[in-house]
Amino acid sequence: MPTNQTFNTPEGQTIARELLLLCLNTGTSSAPVWSAIGKRVEDSSAEYDWGENTSQDILGNTHSTMKKPVITESFDGVTLSQGDAAYEKIWTEGIKNQDPQALSNLDLLLVHLYAGTANTAAFAERYPSSMVRPTSLGGEGGGNIEMPLEATFGGQRTTGTAAKGTDGAITFTAAA
Repeated sequence: MPTNQTFNTPEGQTIARELLLLCLNTGTSSAPVWSAIGKRVEDSSAEYDWGENTSQDILGNTHSTMKKPVITESFDGVTLSQGDAAYEKIWTEGIKNQDPQALSNLDLLLVHLYAGTANTAAFAERYPSSMVRPTSLGGEGGGNIEMPLEATFGGQRTTGTAAKGTDGAITFTAAA
């Protein structure tokens, strides 16, 4: 994978939000099935907490440090529907089983379809020990059941490339 990634969109054109995709492994570690998170969600952004620290020494010089970021992404407006593998897995572990250990050991893949080679070798990051937690369950009378989520990326980060097939299936290949 090249050191400097380039965007694969036309020069000067803004990049569409749907080219940044978060997926949950709904298969197994050795045979992952990457299911997208975000259906019916209108706005979601990953927040990067760099753990910054700034201090001033006795000579009046300012020094700053940072740590690797803790990345958290919130999904509001998640409407449950049958057949959505990611939401069903999170509902099962969080609502039905109330299993905090399972919710704290989920496999996430962040796919940057706008970087690298579009749909065949896009930059991707795998976080195999992430936390995804439902923050509430319910909704308005006469409406739909909503289950907002918060994901915190965790475990040993592995970078590589992802491909998106014509059927929408995502595959990940770790960098050598």
